[in-house]
Amino acid sequence: MNLIVGLGNPGRDYTNNRHNAGLICLNHFARTHNIKFDKKQGLARIGTGEIDGQRVVLARPQTYMNLSGQSVSRLVAKYDITPNKLLIIHDDLDLPLGSIRIRQGGSSGGHKGIKSIISYLGYRNFNRLRVGIGRPAANHNTEASEDDIIAYVLGDFTAAEKTTLTEIIDRTSQAIHCLLTQGLTTAMNKYN
Repeated sequence: MNLIVGLGNPGRDYTNNRHNAGLICLNHFARTHNIKFDKKQGLARIGTGEIDGQRVVLARPQTYMNLSGQSVSRLVAKYDITPNKLLIIHDDLDLPLGSIRIRQGGSSGGHKGIKSIISYLGYRNFNRLRVGIGRPAANHNTEASEDDIIAYVLGDFTAAEKTTLTEIIDRTSQAIHCLLTQGLTTAMNKYN
């Protein structure tokens, strides 16, 4: 069994936020494979299915981003998921908009959803698919403040950003499919 989690904040107010890039990509992947989020389990909306012989649980945590670990840890326990069968899809400020990176393990990189998951699971060697959202523009040669960054990630994608995001959503679905069917190394070589 594989558990694929798209991080984001629940509710209509957050639907088009940059912070919901992981959730947006997971929704597209689910539609592509005709998987419906028709159950509530582990503080998440889940859908189950099979993709090229691989059984999958797709999950959209209903906790807020900073508490994602509560949901993920419950689902990992329920489905007896090993770290190499867990994929977390999330936004990343340090990647330019329109780029993705797949990797296994590492720190949270300042992402509070990932920090929560690491804290609840007690390990960090799970797979991640990072979706680049870029950083807010700096003001007069100074870095963006913490408040600027929060406003940016909780802000909606602009029309131009949505165009770029639409292109990367398909690529993200292809990368998830590759990871499931051909493994981590092949997916990293092909999509990073």
